[in-house]
Amino acid sequence: MIALVDCNSFYASCHQIFRPDLRRKPVVVLSNNDGFIVARSKEAKELGIPDLEPFFKIEHMLRRNNVAIFSSNYPLYGDISDRVMETLQNFSPQIEVYSIDEMFLDLAGMQDDLKILGEEIKSRLWEHVKIPVGVGIAPSKTLAKLANHAAKKITKCEGVCVLDEQHKWEWLLKRTPVTGVWGVANRIARRLDDLRIRSAWDLATANPKVVRRASSVNLERTIEELNGRPCLALDEVPPAKQQIYCTRSFGNKATTAQPVLEAVSLYATRAAEKLRKQHHLALTMHVFMHTSPFEPNFHSSSTMAQLPYPTDDTREIVCLARAAATNLYRTGHAYIKAGVGLIELFDKKYHQYDLLQPGQSEKADKLMVMVDEINKKQGKGTIFLAAQGISKPWYMRQNFKSPEYTTRWSDFPVVRS
Repeated sequence: MIALVDCNSFYASCHQIFRPDLRRKPVVVLSNNDGFIVARSKEAKELGIPDLEPFFKIEHMLRRNNVAIFSSNYPLYGDISDRVMETLQNFSPQIEVYSIDEMFLDLAGMQDDLKILGEEIKSRLWEHVKIPVGVGIAPSKTLAKLANHAAKKITKCEGVCVLDEQHKWEWLLKRTPVTGVWGVANRIARRLDDLRIRSAWDLATANPKVVRRASSVNLERTIEELNGRPCLALDEVPPAKQQIYCTRSFGNKATTAQPVLEAVSLYATRAAEKLRKQHHLALTMHVFMHTSPFEPNFHSSSTMAQLPYPTDDTREIVCLARAAATNLYRTGHAYIKAGVGLIELFDKKYHQYDLLQPGQSEKADKLMVMVDEINKKQGKGTIFLAAQGISKPWYMRQNFKSPEYTTRWSDFPVVRS
């Protein structure tokens, strides 16, 4: 049996942890630059607040209904996610972190009552992290996804749904549209409609070979999964990324070179941090920038650049990124976005150095390890390159940003007697 634990309205719930006055009240979270609604609490959804709606269009509605508004706070979300995952590891030795707010657990061999186990997982996460979750348990990952959806939508489930018998998942499949099946998007659903497959039950009882001819082998595996025969194993170690990109829109348009260079330096630094986290080296870099496509005189430019040798040294990566950005920049434009991508990556463990090129020095390795350790213990950005700038007037808008309660010393909550 496999369990899928999914946090409810994760971004909004993270803000409610340290603001108990907002529990059972409408909360929304905005995207980068406070542009769109990207997360809503249950109460906000009940008010009819649409997802991915531009903030400026419904700000008056949010104010009128006393909706709590927050900018995205990624350091907070990442740390709370780690706490959730750490708590879940107590329930199974085999886990797969599927996303920032979802985890699959392998429950094979467990003799406990699965309904009671699911309720224990739910209550433990609330007790330790104060995050509400839904728990779906089933023989396969695809059915566990469906069970998790039912746990949240069906009131009688009370947050936990166990599909441990065939008649249970058949009942659910007959009441689920085919687009409710994990991996079946609208484009695939249109192809299936030609085969008169409109519900999850239609798909589960369809001829796998016929479905495969109309789509792919992945959907054939989905049919097996819907019938309780697992085909998708748990990925205990997430695969390393083949490309690493860091890109953001500016909070204020950049009409001079300095803010563009500072932004590119910051994005290159973050890309280098992610590179080291997965123990890889980079050789090729992609740098780009552009103005707003909704304004006249649109300008976009990009370039590929090669590092002198495979490296994860932030200094080398930032130096090349700034040189590339300098060549791309053109006066007379108001830039709104820039980005840096590391696209030719090597596993550091197996990389063979050139006999005539010593590559990255041991001193550089030790320096990067020290920088990462300090920033991990003292908070992101404790040590940074001056090239990133100090005041950062170009940085993305976060007019409703909450404190980084768990990752920044100055933002730690203070209890007063």
